[in-house]
Amino acid sequence: MFFLCLGQVFAEPNERPRAREAGLSVGIFEPGPLNAITDVSDVKVGHYTKIEGTDIRTGVTAIIPGPGNLYTSPIPAWIYVGNGYGKMVGETQVREFGEIETPILLTCTLCVWSAANSLKEWMYLQPGMGEHTINPIVGETNDGAVNNMWADPIQKDEVFAALNNASSGPVEEGSVGAGTGTQAFGWKGGIGTSSRLLPQSLGGYTIGILVQTNFGGILTMNSAPVGRELRQYSYKDNLIDTANEDKIDGSIMIVVATDAPLNAKNLERLAMRAIMGLARTGSHASNGSGDYVVAFSTHPSVRRPRLSEKPVASLSLVNASMSPLFAATAEATEEAIYNAIFKATTVESDRGIRKAVPIKDLMRILEKYNALHWDKNIPKN
Repeated sequence: MFFLCLGQVFAEPNERPRAREAGLSVGIFEPGPLNAITDVSDVKVGHYTKIEGTDIRTGVTAIIPGPGNLYTSPIPAWIYVGNGYGKMVGETQVREFGEIETPILLTCTLCVWSAANSLKEWMYLQPGMGEHTINPIVGETNDGAVNNMWADPIQKDEVFAALNNASSGPVEEGSVGAGTGTQAFGWKGGIGTSSRLLPQSLGGYTIGILVQTNFGGILTMNSAPVGRELRQYSYKDNLIDTANEDKIDGSIMIVVATDAPLNAKNLERLAMRAIMGLARTGSHASNGSGDYVVAFSTHPSVRRPRLSEKPVASLSLVNASMSPLFAATAEATEEAIYNAIFKATTVESDRGIRKAVPIKDLMRILEKYNALHWDKNIPKN
């Protein structure tokens, strides 16, 4: 991770556990070795975190979905819109062709156009490129509570750093990259990731999820009413006699990667299940939410060249084989959101503060409602 830090910003050290490390096991399928989107072969993730002066608290996160030139050999993909109040650059061409031809960038709301222009410039530097039009894929959430996004702080240097340093190893989570200034359910949120590895009897495929959280609702973890217990949830000031607090609203970007051979239609169906995982955490997709899912397949058999004079064969799973992938996507999305909340640290600026959820209080609630260690306490068969 690259970052610029002028002055003290984080109110606590980043020594917080991931959800599973704390005993919060989600679903029935096992995660991959890293429990991250990078468990899907050839997927790389890079962050650039920009903390500057008294009001810049933001960043950019890059997801590179496969090796080689993505323009000359696009990746099968789909973008699903859960609620469309957002600035999703590149959406219509993906929904027309069912392919992506660039990496995926996540950043702050008013940074998307500068980020898209920088991604275009980065693509032109890749081997095999000519003077073609480029369809950059850039999503966003609003971090304006702590970040002066009107200063347009994400430019070419930041985007190139995130892309050029993307790796296939562990993914840093919480208040990092595009998640530096964002929230979740009124607490500090940010970047989270998780994965699921299906057993060989169900195909042996991997699902990887990465989220940029910035949304509201009533936080629930393995059925434990965390938001209500911590008195932090949407519409609280309308239901009890208390002073108005910051509106808990916003958006989420979800990236779904899989090595299962899927065509664009089934990637659309897969992306819809990520929204189900979001709902399990307590989100209701408010009016002001920009809830987008970018789903893609890395399987070599479904990646086709941009140009060919002859028909190109590609393999794809039949519809009846999709159900295990649907379940794994919902599970991994839910856990990725929890990881973002667990790992996020408090961030403040002269614009405001986003406080990290108190781990001790959170663990007390999860224990109270028997939400921990389901992998050990509840048999799978």
